[in-house]
Amino acid sequence: MQRFTCDCGNVLFFGSSKCLKCGQVVGYDPQSETMVTLRPDRGVKRCDNGVRYGVCNWLLPKSSPEVLCVACRMNRTIPELHVERNLMLWGRMEIAKRQLIYTLLRLGMKLPSKAESPEAGLAFDIISTVSNPAVTTGHLNGVITVNLEEADDTYRQINRQQLGESSRTLLGHFRHESAHYLWRRYLSNLAWDDPQRLAFRERFGDEWIDYAGALSTYYARGAPVGWEQSFITGYAASHPWEDWAETWAHYLQIIDGLETCESLGIQVQHLALALVMLPGEAGTLPSMLEQSGVSDGEFLAWLQRWMCLSTVLNEISHSLGEPPLYPFVISVRVAQKLRLAHHFSKKWRITE
Repeated sequence: MQRFTCDCGNVLFFGSSKCLKCGQVVGYDPQSETMVTLRPDRGVKRCDNGVRYGVCNWLLPKSSPEVLCVACRMNRTIPELHVERNLMLWGRMEIAKRQLIYTLLRLGMKLPSKAESPEAGLAFDIISTVSNPAVTTGHLNGVITVNLEEADDTYRQINRQQLGESSRTLLGHFRHESAHYLWRRYLSNLAWDDPQRLAFRERFGDEWIDYAGALSTYYARGAPVGWEQSFITGYAASHPWEDWAETWAHYLQIIDGLETCESLGIQVQHLALALVMLPGEAGTLPSMLEQSGVSDGEFLAWLQRWMCLSTVLNEISHSLGEPPLYPFVISVRVAQKLRLAHHFSKKWRITE
């Protein structure tokens, strides 16, 4: 996340709606990618979900006929707001969703809503299992569904413990499901022998393995012994599609984490750490893709910066008596998968 400041010089945060120093109403403008104060000369207005419900701090052009920001216009279904608890949980959901959209837009990806582009667009259904017990978090044909109850910290942590996960967050759900959306949008229609499909298969496995059967096996037996050598999470070992989704979610986590730390002045060269360097092979692309030693080196340097910073975050967490903030290990195989995710993110931005 970037470092934002108010006109008065006070620090602002991504979720800020008011400057605590000067009292000005502020909001995030996705067009300029910055926080701005709502002065008459700014030419922006607040999203109606912020005005009416206090769940959004994004802005849109004052001249726009729309009343919702670009993020809120992607909502296809929202919770029943006459239930007070739903409003509180929905607010948490919207923060996580906007973080995802912020990152994808910063990567240069175009994100049309489902209403704007029925085929390539993105939409969100945020539904409570209280009103619909059959709802499950997932993705289908450009629609990401998230169970509202996941915004309840107790509910989410119970699920985390039952599933044996080291981490489970709202933002993680949105990042994970965005990978399935991007797979469908950019990869699913490519020819079987297209270099991108072949590269995906080389890194993640055969995507045509029976999905339902693979998940059934995973939930019955758990992750295979030694999964840490090839996968970023145990769930990633369940099926190539889930491996891709967990890897892409992790890629976005690293992007956000590095941007936040570096924008706040935390620089790797100032950290007194000497970590084991990843070998050069960790930064290479599959052979069927165009090779670039320069890009490989840049990726490895980027990933090494994150591994150094994440170590610091864990040490700070331990010093506070808390569990590690970053309970993951990046093996060579996982680094190679992250390298392909990085390649895809660049290609999708360029081809749009």
